[in-house]
Amino acid sequence: MDPRRRGLFHDASLPGLRPYTPPSDVFDVFRREFEAAYEEVASSSSPAHPHMIGYRSRLWIIEELIRLAKAKGDVWCATHADVVRYARDHAPEA
Repeated sequence: MDPRRRGLFHDASLPGLRPYTPPSDVFDVFRREFEAAYEEVASSSSPAHPHMIGYRSRLWIIEELIRLAKAKGDVWCATHADVVRYARDHAPEA
C-alpha cells in the first residue's frame, strides 16, 4: 500500500511531495495582498490554484476573503467574464 494514500483520502501535503504552507499562512498572504491593493486603489486577484487552495481545509480562506472585501463596501467582486464584459462595454470607440 502506498503510504501517501489513506483509503479515498490522498494527503498531498506529506513530506517530500511539496512544501506545506499552513492554511492560516496562505490566508495571511492573500489578506495582505488584498489590503495593499485596496489602499493603492488597485485590483487584487488571489490565485485559486489547487496547490494553494484546492483542499477542503482551505475553503474558509476564500469565504473570509470575500467577507473582508464585502465589508469594505466599495469592492467589486467579479469573475473574469464580468471584467471582460465591463471592459468591452466601456472601451472607447476605436
